[in-house]
Amino acid sequence: MSIDAIRELAADDMQAVDQCIRERLSSPVVLINQLGHYIIHSGGKRLRPLLATLSARACRVQGQDPVTLAAVVEFIHTATLLHDDVVDASEMRRGNETANHIFGNEAAVLVGDFLYSRAFEMMVEVGSMRVMEILSHATNVIAEGEVMQLMNCHDAGVDEQRYMHVIQSKTAKLFEAACQLGAILGERSETDEQALAHYGMHLGTAFQLVDDVLDYSSDDAVTGKRMGDDLAEGKPTLPLIHALRVGTPDQAAIVRGAIEDGGRDQVDAVLQVVHATDGLAYTRSRAEAETDAAIEAISTLPESPHRQALIDLARFAVGRNH
Repeated sequence: MSIDAIRELAADDMQAVDQCIRERLSSPVVLINQLGHYIIHSGGKRLRPLLATLSARACRVQGQDPVTLAAVVEFIHTATLLHDDVVDASEMRRGNETANHIFGNEAAVLVGDFLYSRAFEMMVEVGSMRVMEILSHATNVIAEGEVMQLMNCHDAGVDEQRYMHVIQSKTAKLFEAACQLGAILGERSETDEQALAHYGMHLGTAFQLVDDVLDYSSDDAVTGKRMGDDLAEGKPTLPLIHALRVGTPDQAAIVRGAIEDGGRDQVDAVLQVVHATDGLAYTRSRAEAETDAAIEAISTLPESPHRQALIDLARFAVGRNH
C-alpha cells in the first residue's frame, strides 16, 4: 500500500481531524488564533494523528473518539515544536519561518501552553481515565526527554544508550501513545494494547533516526531545514556518536570539537568524517531494525486494511527523504 493509498484509506478520518483542530484552536484571544493556525497549517505530515486513527480503526473502533484523540495528539506535538524552536532559537521549520521568529519567543511559549491545556481539556471529554493516564504520562516523559536533550547539548561524551533513551522519550513516546490509544478505545486485550504500544515506540525511534540521517544527507529545499542544523546546536546525534566510536583519533577530535563548540564552521569537516566512518549507513541500519521490530510487534493483530496500512506506513517512514 503506497502512502497515497494509506492517506486515501484514512481520508475521512483525517478530514474530521483537521476540522476538529480548526474548531478547537478557536479562542477569543486573537494572537492565539493567529499563531496557532500558523503553526498547525505550516505543512506538517500529520503522522501522529494518522497513526492514532489507523490504530483505532485496526481495533474496530467506531465513532468520534479516535478523531478527538488524534487532534489531542497533534496539539501536544505542536506544543512541543513551539517550545523546541524557542529553546533552539530556530528560524526555519518545514521550509517556513518558525512561529517564534515571526511572533516572538514569549508568544510562542504561551501559545504552546494553550495547546497543552486545550489538549487536556479535550482528552477529559473522552471520559476514559486510562486514556488520560496514557496521554498525561506521555506528555511528562516528552518533557523529560526535552530536558535530557538540553543537558546533552555540547556533550561529546553522550553514548548510544544515552542518546536512544533521549529520542525514545522526546520523540517516540508520543508515537507510542498515539497507537496505544486505539487499543484502549477498542477495549482490546492487554496483549493487543502492548503490541500497538511497541509498534509506536519502535516506529517513533526509527522516524527520529531517519531524521538524524537526513540532517547530514538531504536537500535543504526538501526537508525545510539546513544541513547540519543539529550539529550547529551542539546535538550529539547517532551519526556523530558512531563516528566518535569508530573513527581515528584525528576524526574523533574533529567531531568532538564540533559538538563541544557548536556553530556551522565545522559542518563540512564533520560531514566528511561521518561519511568516512559510515555513520549514515549505521544510523539507517538501526532505523531499519526498529522498523522491522515495529512491524513484527503488530503481527498478532487481526488482518485488516488498517493493520496493513500501519505496516506499510512503517516502511515509508524509514525510506523517506524528508
